[in-house]
Amino acid sequence: MQRIIRFLSFIFLIFLLFPSAAGAAEGGGGFPTMDIPPGHYAGIICIVIFVMSYVLVLLEEKMHLRKSKPVMLGAALIWFVIAIIAPQFGVTHDELHVAVVHGLEEYSALLLFLLAAMTYISALQERNVFAALRGKLVQAGLNMRQMFWATGILAFCLSPVADNLTTALVMGAVVMAVGKHDPKFVALACINVACAANAGGAFSPFGDITTLMVWQAGHVDFFEFFSLFIPSVICFIVPAIPMSFFVSKDLPEALKQEVHMKRGAKLIIFLGIGTIATAVSFEQILGLPPFMGMMAGLSVLMMASYGIQRVGRRKDKNFDILKLVALAEWDTLLFFFGVMFSVSGLTYLGYMGLASEALYQGIGPSATNIFMGLASAVVDNIPIMFSVLSMNPEMSHFQWLLITLTTGVGGSLLSVGSAAGVALMGVAYGHYTFLKHLKWTPVIAFGYAAAIWAHFLVNGAAHGGP
Repeated sequence: MQRIIRFLSFIFLIFLLFPSAAGAAEGGGGFPTMDIPPGHYAGIICIVIFVMSYVLVLLEEKMHLRKSKPVMLGAALIWFVIAIIAPQFGVTHDELHVAVVHGLEEYSALLLFLLAAMTYISALQERNVFAALRGKLVQAGLNMRQMFWATGILAFCLSPVADNLTTALVMGAVVMAVGKHDPKFVALACINVACAANAGGAFSPFGDITTLMVWQAGHVDFFEFFSLFIPSVICFIVPAIPMSFFVSKDLPEALKQEVHMKRGAKLIIFLGIGTIATAVSFEQILGLPPFMGMMAGLSVLMMASYGIQRVGRRKDKNFDILKLVALAEWDTLLFFFGVMFSVSGLTYLGYMGLASEALYQGIGPSATNIFMGLASAVVDNIPIMFSVLSMNPEMSHFQWLLITLTTGVGGSLLSVGSAAGVALMGVAYGHYTFLKHLKWTPVIAFGYAAAIWAHFLVNGAAHGGP
């Protein structure tokens, strides 16, 4: 079944990227594209390179080849092909340089923002903040159905700040600690946590990479994302209610697990909140990019770590922020590089403009954005969103919020459709599987449809909806 899903994702990528006509137009990033004829050999080669690199990404679990490696190589080869044919179309070295640097500007802003955020998350993990939260939940004395709701609600509330992947790992550990002898509870609770984490991340710029990309691209202001709160709640609640009836009210085995936060944990929590506020203030008040606020917050965290190491009676010389920076998810960060530069290369060739015309002008923005959300269940939502941003279609705020919602929660339809689901399959290996999640896909799809309906109902008039 997973191979069928992946094969369909390849077909979608080819449909999205394959050129149907030529034309010089403005690319999604604002620079002119190359005027290559339809079916030009160089364009076909670039598409094949991109699809093949993504095939290797989807086979990561089988091949144990990190996902960043094939897409980084693919990006380099795509731009190599573009550079070879550029003189044939009158493109100078300076013009080519401008096109590449344009992509670097977008990537570097995302890289610095995420690096600061990931370092804060690593610091909180190292100071046992999440472990202490897990211990409190395990000892709370809740029955299995109450624990089902507690982990789901906490996942929904935590993911807007700590991203859906970290949230899934923390809540997944709680689920396994409570229900390790109850496979049915583990499966249902993991499905619920995946849906809740994805839904919670959809209404916050910090909750998912796709929301962050839309915010940094300037299509939606920071506070406008909170218009998606009600649709996100509905997307979480609708499938959770019927699933909860299949969870017993038995009490779990009594567990004694006392975990204490390390020195400086509360200070880092406070600094993390302050860093988010700084990033928002820099963008909203000063007009500076959000990553400047995040880097300022990272510098304050580094100074705080110096105090934890050297000041007071309980000095902790092992707490080194630079080591935590090194432990950031570099595979993911470099994967973003490969995806963004591959898509920017295809944009430069003019394919994203053609896809935008075929999709957004052909079948309309609402249908396209809903379809993109469904596609994100089989193709990672990051290349989906960056492809949309590269197309740069003329859309209202309502439609940008719609694509943010659909790509954020569409991955919940399948266990392999989101980072949260994939992480939980690892945490609850053997208990939470692709097929067990697929059994509840119709209910989750109903929640997906209900969230879209709620968005049209609640935000249609306020944000220029259809």
